[in-house]
Amino acid sequence: MASRLQQIEKDESVLLRVTHANLKSFTSDVRFSLQMTVESVKEKLWKKCGTSVNSMCLELYDDSGSKISDLTDNFIPLGFYSPLDGYRLHVIDLDPSSVTSGGWLEDTSLVEKFQISEEAYDKRDDTFRKFKEKLASQNPSAFESKISDNYMEELCANMKVGDRCEVEPGGKRGVVKFVGRAESLAPGFWVGVQYDEPLGKHDGMVKGIRYFECPPLHGAMIRPDKVKVGDYPERDPFDDEEDEI
Repeated sequence: MASRLQQIEKDESVLLRVTHANLKSFTSDVRFSLQMTVESVKEKLWKKCGTSVNSMCLELYDDSGSKISDLTDNFIPLGFYSPLDGYRLHVIDLDPSSVTSGGWLEDTSLVEKFQISEEAYDKRDDTFRKFKEKLASQNPSAFESKISDNYMEELCANMKVGDRCEVEPGGKRGVVKFVGRAESLAPGFWVGVQYDEPLGKHDGMVKGIRYFECPPLHGAMIRPDKVKVGDYPERDPFDDEEDEI
């Protein structure tokens, strides 16, 4: 042992990969001086992973995953165990009440979440919402929509009122009732669809403006990239029943 200690030079160091038994996602490459005692190594690791020195056990593995030794003597220099760059130092926490136990440092679902009502949030002056409102009032142009008035116009080239269509997601079928810009909605082109079934949100009137006529809950205003026109006949509601006979 004495001869091995005499061989360790003061400027020698080693880069080890550190893992933790309780923290499955924790891994860190840490450089250690070979002159450091095992206790000093533990003190350095305590600041990184939260396991106290007195509760920490260390295991040394080579780069093939084979265990070399347990570092049980706190007063022996790390270099005594002949670690090489790329070896793994594994931390085991013996304290059942440690902050690393039970998954608290990794599983955020275990942490009680702070919640606040919309009404209470609106009353606060230190929120991001109030900050954004203040910026918008000082420089309204910075918050104007960047969408062009011609957004998706090219996708409407082959669409016209009366075309049968299918809307994604969901493969909902219907008929095109409107194609163009919608002043009560965001800039760009929109397609008004009357669904074959009551799968919509309105009767063709959106935010006080009538774009087309259709039965209640059959209408929808949709961006052109979600609409395909073509041979999409109205589905027979009894088809599925016949297939099950």
